[in-house]
Amino acid sequence: MTRYSCLALAALLLSAAPVMAADGPPFLAPAQYDSVRLLPPPPAPGSQQAKAELAELDRIQAKRTKAEFDAATRDAHTETLMMFAPVLGADFDLEKLPATAKLSADLSKTEEAVTKGGKDFFKRSRPYIVDSNLKTCEPPKPAPAQNSYPSGHATVAFIMGTVMASAVPDKAQAILARSKEFAENRLDCGVHYRSDIVAGEVLGTLVGSELLQNAAFKPEYDAAMAELHAAGIAK
Repeated sequence: MTRYSCLALAALLLSAAPVMAADGPPFLAPAQYDSVRLLPPPPAPGSQQAKAELAELDRIQAKRTKAEFDAATRDAHTETLMMFAPVLGADFDLEKLPATAKLSADLSKTEEAVTKGGKDFFKRSRPYIVDSNLKTCEPPKPAPAQNSYPSGHATVAFIMGTVMASAVPDKAQAILARSKEFAENRLDCGVHYRSDIVAGEVLGTLVGSELLQNAAFKPEYDAAMAELHAAGIAK
C-alpha cells in the first residue's frame, strides 16, 4: 500500500470516529481514535534506518548553536497555543483570552489521548537511552523511557496548528511553519528521532482536520474564534 493510500485509509477511519463532548473527557479518547491503526511502526532497533536517525541526532548536536538549544528548551515547556505567540502578536495572551485558553487545554488533552496508544504499543526507547552521549534540553527520564513514538510535541503542534490555521487563515502558512519549527526542535532537544516527528506531524494534522469537521467541537472553536476576532487577532 502506498503512502497516499495509507493516508486515504486514515482519513476514512477518522471520518467514522465519534467525538466526546468538549466539557467532558478529551474530544477523542484512545479507544475512539487508535493511533496504532493509523501509523506505521517505527524503525526496528538496530536497523540501518534507526542507526541513520541516531547519526542525524549526533550531527545536529555537533552543529547546533546555543541560541538553537535555548529555543528548543523553551519550546519543550510550551505545549499550549502560546507556541504561536511569535506569529499572532503581542495581543495573543491566553491569560487574557479564557475561551482560547480552554481550547488550548482541551487540545492538549486530546493529544495525550491520541498518542498514548501508540506510545504504549510501539515502546520505542528515547534516543538518549540508546546514546548516553546525547545532551538533552530536558532532564533525561529514567530507563527504559520507551515512549518516543510518536512525538507528543509534534502531534500537539500540528493539532493546534491545523486548528489555528483555520481560525486565522491570513496567517495560516506562518502558523504551520511554526508548528514545523516546534516539532523539529525536539531533534535539537535530543529527545526524539526523525520518524517520531514525522509520525506526530501526520497524526496531528489528521486529528486537527477531524476536529474542525466535528459538531461537538464547533461550540468551543466558535467561542475562541469570537474572542480572537474581538481582540483583533483574527480577521
